[in-house]
Amino acid sequence: MGRFKVKKQDTFIDMTPMSDVMVLLLTFFMLTATFVKEEPIKVNAPGSVSEIKIPESNLLTIFVEKNGKVFMTMDSPESLTKLANGMVEGDHLNLDAAEIKEFAMAPTFGTPLNTMKGWLASDSKNEILTKNQEAGIPCDSLNNELKIWVSTAREACGEGMRIAIKADKNTSYAVIKRVMDSLREIDENRYNLITSLKGAEQ
Repeated sequence: MGRFKVKKQDTFIDMTPMSDVMVLLLTFFMLTATFVKEEPIKVNAPGSVSEIKIPESNLLTIFVEKNGKVFMTMDSPESLTKLANGMVEGDHLNLDAAEIKEFAMAPTFGTPLNTMKGWLASDSKNEILTKNQEAGIPCDSLNNELKIWVSTAREACGEGMRIAIKADKNTSYAVIKRVMDSLREIDENRYNLITSLKGAEQ
């Protein structure tokens, strides 16, 4: 008896629906993603085993780099605009509308108040922060501008604003203590310390 032969057929899989889904997913992720701000100040945070996450909105971050310079940023241009307007209303800065807009776009700031206008007008803001010896927000006992910035941010952004300190692991304890003492003097006793998870340090 002869064997029955099954006629071979090409298997065709229509990939169009999968392509459509992939494009839709890609578009969704692009539109809903929150981009991390570029930090011109490189801070290698110390390691810890804590996995507590800091909030992603209404956050004031204080950076302390290894040489002891202090810088700040906020999580959104809207918060930075409120902060700049508060500094102008409090007579701490004299900025026009264009300078306030420029300030709101800066990823990180940190110069003495009397040099802020010159820094905003510069085309090399990041280079000034990283290479200028006079850069950094003063927070010593004779001239503590950090307290002015934090107090104004609290007034501008409300009680819901959280404060986080991100210090380099090679920063001396004296500098960190000075920053913490500055916060305590203005009754800011609750803040987060940003660390990297042990085993995943940068």
